[in-house]
Amino acid sequence: MAESARPTHPLTTDEAWAFTAERASSTTFFFDFDGVLSPVTDDPDASQPVPAVLGVLERLASAVARVAIVSARPVSFLRSRFDSLEGVDLYGLYGLEVWHDGQVVTEPAALEFVPTMDRLAEQARTELPAEILVEYKRLSVALHYRTAPDLARTVERWGHEQAERLGLRIQGGRMVVELKPPVDQDKGMVITEGVRNAGCAWYFGDDMSDIKAFDALRAREAVDPGFFGMAVAVANPETGAEVSSAADLTLDSPEQVAAFLAEGLKRFPEGLKHFS
Repeated sequence: MAESARPTHPLTTDEAWAFTAERASSTTFFFDFDGVLSPVTDDPDASQPVPAVLGVLERLASAVARVAIVSARPVSFLRSRFDSLEGVDLYGLYGLEVWHDGQVVTEPAALEFVPTMDRLAEQARTELPAEILVEYKRLSVALHYRTAPDLARTVERWGHEQAERLGLRIQGGRMVVELKPPVDQDKGMVITEGVRNAGCAWYFGDDMSDIKAFDALRAREAVDPGFFGMAVAVANPETGAEVSSAADLTLDSPEQVAAFLAEGLKRFPEGLKHFS
């Protein structure tokens, strides 16, 4: 039976799943972690995937060409949550770290900033109010003000001062300011490279950094008439409106993401495995 033509946006989820199932052998699914596969928590170290996620990702990885998690978290953190899964690639720190085929590859240009980030984390703990949670990630430092939203301007001002002083970059997010090395790497670049040989790709995100990933899907569609990209937002009270406006579809929660994938997998042939 001939494959259907690429659907055009806007489209129904039935159309998107039907097209994806037909092209499973050339399809990649990308997921952010926090807010997409796990609820956002006051303590980042406490975040865990929702119970149904591990099983549904394992099934998805056996049904399509590739599954990858693209996160601001370090690869070490992602491995601690997804180590039981086979065939799932992990992109940590916006792609500065990659776990693929059993090894971590780190962007060489970022490594020289490890001592800078270590010192910066200690400085943040000393100079910022105690309510601010300082998350040291080896190649970046995230300043969380979720439990003290009234301190947002204080954190943003301090972060921008340090970024200017040290030549770093700022990444804003859901109740967080993150300082990163001045290395050209973001989620959009990860997706641009990740879909280079794909015929279809989905990206699930909830934050401002995920919009670049959505844009990468759109850009690929613009130059490749055979490629189809599906941008899925996950609702939240902080950045939900902006992310949803850039997406094809919005889901309500990480639990609904898992349920949505489980329902979509019913369209795939039984027993479908990786392709040769």
